[in-house]
Amino acid sequence: MAATAHPGTVLSDIHQKQRADGPAAILAIGTANPANCIEQDEFPDWYFRVTKSDHLTKLKAKMKKICDKSGIKKRHFYHTEEMIDGHPEIIDRAAPSSLGARQGITADAAHNLAAEAASRAIVAWGRPAAAITHLVVCTNAGVHEPGADLRLAGLLGLLTTVHRTLLYLHGCSAGVGALRVAKDIAENNSGSRVLVACTQANILLFSPPDDTHIDQIVAMTLFGDGAGAVIVGADATGPVERPVFHMLSASQTTLPGTDQAVVMNLTESGLTNSYLSVEVPMLVQGSIERCLVDTLAPLGLPNVGDGGWNGLFWAVHPGGRAILDRYEGALGLEPEKLAASRHVLSEYGNMSGATVIFVLDEIRRRRQDDFDKEGKDCEWGIMSGLGPGLTTETVVLHATGSQKDEKY
Repeated sequence: MAATAHPGTVLSDIHQKQRADGPAAILAIGTANPANCIEQDEFPDWYFRVTKSDHLTKLKAKMKKICDKSGIKKRHFYHTEEMIDGHPEIIDRAAPSSLGARQGITADAAHNLAAEAASRAIVAWGRPAAAITHLVVCTNAGVHEPGADLRLAGLLGLLTTVHRTLLYLHGCSAGVGALRVAKDIAENNSGSRVLVACTQANILLFSPPDDTHIDQIVAMTLFGDGAGAVIVGADATGPVERPVFHMLSASQTTLPGTDQAVVMNLTESGLTNSYLSVEVPMLVQGSIERCLVDTLAPLGLPNVGDGGWNGLFWAVHPGGRAILDRYEGALGLEPEKLAASRHVLSEYGNMSGATVIFVLDEIRRRRQDDFDKEGKDCEWGIMSGLGPGLTTETVVLHATGSQKDEKY
């Protein structure tokens, strides 16, 4: 009589067969921005004109000073002056609600930008869209059901069996958080390929100036619109798939007592009852090294801690110039370590969760240039984003080899 396998062994075997053998990897990256682009030094004039607020001369002068110090050269916006003129309720504080108009604009923006970025990532990946098994979408651009995930799946021609996950209003940490989710999916579902799409349109935040809420003026000078997409999978199949970065670990840490430092409230007038504390950069400086040590210590990586932070490459979400300055100061980073983050901030502003994908793509380009010139660069890296909570999302990255990927 044949022996019967123990139930625990059967369960373990089934579980192991469903899991990937290796770590998740970023296989391709795509980005997109709206065509409407405004230079930062021209933004105060544009903003006060379209909001019919040119009479607030002192506040306009203050915004110009903030723009000058922002480290931003230009930003892209889905909304235009003509679009705002067509919806006067958006800039009328006495209007009972502008949420419907804003939601309509953000729905188009979120879908169109996400589809453009995702299409570019799929082309770079080299496999058909039908090979995507999972979809993770994060956005601050409105709240709809059916949501941006279902609309994006239709626009891209994904299979009706694709597994969809939708993350709303996770703020600036959303991009790293979405990649954490994708990592877990890829490593626990053998053969899966996860499309992560982060899309941002700031018309929900847009409002006329108010000298009693300076943090709102800061937000108007900081945020831009854009979308980033990433294909994530484990056990890459050559020669088509070529990993860009492997994701070795992912963690999330919430700083105690900081839940009111970044607030996003969706009201009848959009995300206008929100708050961004000026203390956020100081909170980052006081906590980031401890978060990183706790994340990296169990991995036993070389060149980490005790002054070794410069032995890593850094994909930091550029929440603002002051945030990057605090990262640099707290960790003793050399200026070039955050060059990719500062470049993305300069060219696009803060696009919320999508921004870190732009940073990853910039690091990919710079690494390739460095390899072509010198044949070497840092092997290990950190991807980090800060969002409401205050929540720090961290992913430990390992860069792949120096061979040039012609798909990019």
